[in-house]
Amino acid sequence: MKFRKLGMSVVTNQLTESYWLGFPWREAEDGIRRRDVIHLCCAVSHLRHKWLASKSSPGSTTRLQPEVIPSKSPKSRKSKESKESQAENMRQLLDVTIAGISAVQTVVPSDLAKGVLGTVASILITVQSVIKNKSDFQAIVKKCKTIGEILERATNDTTDDNLPGYLAHALSELDSLVNDINNKVVSRKKQGWFKSILSVTIDRDQIASWEKDIDSALKLFDTEALVGIAMRVEELPGITTRVEELTGITMRVEEVVSRINGNLTSANVLKYQPIEPPSRPSMFYGRDDLVAELRTLVVNGEHISLIGPGGMGKSSLAKAILHEPLIIERFADPRFFVAYDDLDPSTITFKTFMTHFAGALGIEITGADPLRQISTFLHSASALVVLDNAETFEEASALLALEKIPPAIAKIADIHGVILILTSRSRRNATDVLWRTMDIPPLDLSSAERVFFQTYPRARCSDAEEEIKDLLRELDFHPLSINLLAHTARQNDWSAAILLKRWNNRPGAVLNPGKGKLQSLSDTMQLSLNSPSIQALGEDGRCTLAIIAFLPQGLNDNLAGNLLPSLQEVDTICDVLCMQSLVYRQDNFIKVLAPIRHYVQDSLPLPDSTRLQEIRTFYYRTVHWCSKEQDGHANIIISDHFNIERVIAFDLAHIPEETYHACPKFLNCLKWHLPRPTTLTPAIFNVIENSSTYELKAYCLWNLGWLYSTLSQLTDAMKIFKAAEALCLATSNHETVAKCVTSWADAYRCSRPLDSISTTFRGLSTLRVMGVSQ
Repeated sequence: MKFRKLGMSVVTNQLTESYWLGFPWREAEDGIRRRDVIHLCCAVSHLRHKWLASKSSPGSTTRLQPEVIPSKSPKSRKSKESKESQAENMRQLLDVTIAGISAVQTVVPSDLAKGVLGTVASILITVQSVIKNKSDFQAIVKKCKTIGEILERATNDTTDDNLPGYLAHALSELDSLVNDINNKVVSRKKQGWFKSILSVTIDRDQIASWEKDIDSALKLFDTEALVGIAMRVEELPGITTRVEELTGITMRVEEVVSRINGNLTSANVLKYQPIEPPSRPSMFYGRDDLVAELRTLVVNGEHISLIGPGGMGKSSLAKAILHEPLIIERFADPRFFVAYDDLDPSTITFKTFMTHFAGALGIEITGADPLRQISTFLHSASALVVLDNAETFEEASALLALEKIPPAIAKIADIHGVILILTSRSRRNATDVLWRTMDIPPLDLSSAERVFFQTYPRARCSDAEEEIKDLLRELDFHPLSINLLAHTARQNDWSAAILLKRWNNRPGAVLNPGKGKLQSLSDTMQLSLNSPSIQALGEDGRCTLAIIAFLPQGLNDNLAGNLLPSLQEVDTICDVLCMQSLVYRQDNFIKVLAPIRHYVQDSLPLPDSTRLQEIRTFYYRTVHWCSKEQDGHANIIISDHFNIERVIAFDLAHIPEETYHACPKFLNCLKWHLPRPTTLTPAIFNVIENSSTYELKAYCLWNLGWLYSTLSQLTDAMKIFKAAEALCLATSNHETVAKCVTSWADAYRCSRPLDSISTTFRGLSTLRVMGVSQ
């Protein structure tokens, strides 16, 4: 009997070893995998045990003669049979588990994993051969089985030389733990060695403590090590896996997945559901060079911060990068897009931030340390993570959130192989991360045309194609505004002429065809204006933004304090507006994009009278002191000429009496230092004429005429001199009339080198009527 038992054991072990060593893993075409072979070994071990049991069962040829024992009650016999059955089940569980772990140990490529599995097998063998209270080890035996399954999956095609950092750490911790348990079990074995076999017991509290320690060690293993096989199985829905050679039954793939999910639960790890990143934008032009540059930065391991105002295309750019072939090759499935645009900055907390993050990764957070769980998950392999609309959490009002979110982002950014792309209107990015900041520029003309005409092809066939191009320039080639403009025209079936008319009448209405930040410039702007940083500025912040939008060049950064002396925090306010991408700095000016200017001018009140008066006072004083000399006053005229022109035009329409002295002097300044056509021409002509304005308006026209003469626009100059002459005649200012006539004659003579007699007589007759002799 003893010989036969030993022989069956030897046969089983030899079968297991020969199957593992001789199986053609790479060349196998019959669909059998390592997991199947492990099941086969376990099945063989189970059959061995049943064979042994059958030898002592009734009908066996080697049946032992029954002993004569006192008769017992049925209840006693039933209790004894129950205990024997439990012991039999425990022996079977130990046999199967030891066989499975030994099989896994044979094939795992990592020596560290082999050592762990060898120690686990040693523990179980000791329990099987020496320990009396085997049933108390049932939970530990099952956990040892889980260890084998985890190590088989986690170390697949991985040697000690290329173990990921998280896995090497987890294996080291597990190795230390199982060695400690093994030493204690062996110590108890030695204590009972000289007594009798199966007389050693181990305290249940000690066993329970080991269970908890194993649970803690298993938590260190990354989710990917457990769910990788589940992901592979899910790629083959509906396929039936036949394992009749192993168990004689047929299992469906769903059952395999269910078992794996059970293992996940027993190992107390994160649940994972793969999530596809958003698709590449269908309309994406003019960004090829930028995408190529960003792709290179990502492949080189740089964290990127994409900064720009709303509607500039930051999110579209990030989505395009996720779908670049080189990026897909580098990161494969771990490409994640975490969108925060649906959260309110005023209510966001650290918990909502992390829950949103985990949801986009496809994992379910359990417990009180979400950052550790997310970090553990991201340790599995190289991963590219986009944090979209980051201004939402960067502007979080909750103090605790502001304190905890940036360090959490920094910790995630420090994970080896993890690359972050952040899109934001704000420049308040996590300071402990070495960001490569990229300001997203507007489109170029060619790309803007492609976007517009693809959405609204009707305009290309019209006679207004050039006017449409001018309109795109007026939009500063802002991607969202161009898209909204084209969609509005298409949805309303407007002709190009109607579109231009609607734009000239109410540009703001054209850019707000729907609701939501992608359908309305107004909604996009409101997101920025409602941010806590802007709200904290109060009315001063909105007033400053209105002033910057009011001035066509924006606010001169070097003169901000001189222009707005009552706004003591103007520099700080401008910094915050710039940080939120509502404004930007360029050539020493703080500017806004044209679509933002349109929104501000339509939605916010004009700068208050106090601030306008401060701007007016500074500019008019500069104009007054400006001379032909190239001095500091002249430099301000040259740098701020469009702004000064805007203030004068506004004042001519609202307070002309205060403007007539500054207007002609400014025209002289342009003539001296920066000769150019001016938009003041219609503003001057549109001044309402009455007895109090005739003379002042004539003086403005006369200086305007000389500016056009300097520009050699003589026909326009002659018309202007004629208009000035008529106003002077109305006020009987004969001296100024004479100047206007002389100036007109000079302009005419320059336009026609040979003087005409009629011109001379006409000029003389006019002077004679006025009673002025030359």
